[in-house]
Amino acid sequence: MRPRVHSLSFSKGRRLTRASEFERVKQVGYAQRGKLVMLGVLAVENSGACRVGFVATRRLGSAAIRNRVRRRMREIVRRHQNDLREDHWMVLVARPDAAHASYHALEDEWLRLAKRASILAF
Repeated sequence: MRPRVHSLSFSKGRRLTRASEFERVKQVGYAQRGKLVMLGVLAVENSGACRVGFVATRRLGSAAIRNRVRRRMREIVRRHQNDLREDHWMVLVARPDAAHASYHALEDEWLRLAKRASILAF
């Protein structure tokens, strides 16, 4: 029997897309704030795999900058998706300093906030 292989893709079904979902995490969940990213977390019973939403507001800069920050955050979560606990919704909000931060600085901050929020499975 073959060992179970984890998927490396991060499909749209794994993301929060509706404004009502983002609002629910904001209103009912709790937040961990860092210098580069704010992490909102909500435990949702029987929701299956962890779902994540990404926010990059105009305060960051031009559309190109916002898209780059969103892509970096999405890649960070994709790489660590198999380490996340199930039945959670998360919202990652980029703060203004994230526009000038390196990928590794964003990843370090996200891992620190995820550990503090107890959403990592290890």
